[in-house]
Amino acid sequence: MSQWITVCPIADILPATGVCALIGTQQVAIFRPYADERLFAISNIDPFAQASVLSRGLIAEHQGELWVASPLKKQHFRLHDGFCLEDESRSVASFASRVVDGLVQVEAK
Repeated sequence: MSQWITVCPIADILPATGVCALIGTQQVAIFRPYADERLFAISNIDPFAQASVLSRGLIAEHQGELWVASPLKKQHFRLHDGFCLEDESRSVASFASRVVDGLVQVEAK
């Protein structure tokens, strides 16, 4: 059975930005690329630098998909599944996310 964790109101995440939330013991980067309620959630830990920074990365579109570029070493992680463009062995976990009654929720793993 999945457990959905309420993180914050959707209005607290500005469009084209990401935030970090603690879901259980995992740091999760939640991204809101547009002004609507579409969200993406991946691990916040950059596997190349072992630093908690992905939520501060830049959101970009590449080949019709949304990615975040790590602010440290600039590797790209696909927002919908955490796949790493430069090295698939360093991909990060992705998390289901949704908005319910204006509140952001992330599924705990």
